[in-house]
Amino acid sequence: QVQLVESGGGLVQAGGSLRLSCAASGRTFGTSAMGWFRQAPGKEREFIAAITWTSGSTNYADSVKGRFTISRDNAKNTGYLQMNSLKPEDTAVYYCAARPGIRIYITSSEYTYWGQGTQVTVSS
Repeated sequence: QVQLVESGGGLVQAGGSLRLSCAASGRTFGTSAMGWFRQAPGKEREFIAAITWTSGSTNYADSVKGRFTISRDNAKNTGYLQMNSLKPEDTAVYYCAARPGIRIYITSSEYTYWGQGTQVTVSS
């Protein structure tokens, strides 16, 4: 069992940066794949980034590639999403997710554990 809690969201101007954190409890986080998703009002939840439990592989949605960076520190049971060059269209609730497994997972249905989400608002 893994419990996830996101933090680090907030209001930022376009072009700014935020770093989201995902604190995990549970002994299996270190061997769990992790992903970040977001959901804007009236839209479906969309994949943002994913990372394997060894941090050996990452994957990004085209909309954030080159601007966002996913990482994790298994010793701290924490995952991160560094977001740079933010745009108003990045405004959404951001969720971290985890699941047992050794590969990259990019669809929300593949994930077992979810955080409660953190709001990111980018003003123009």
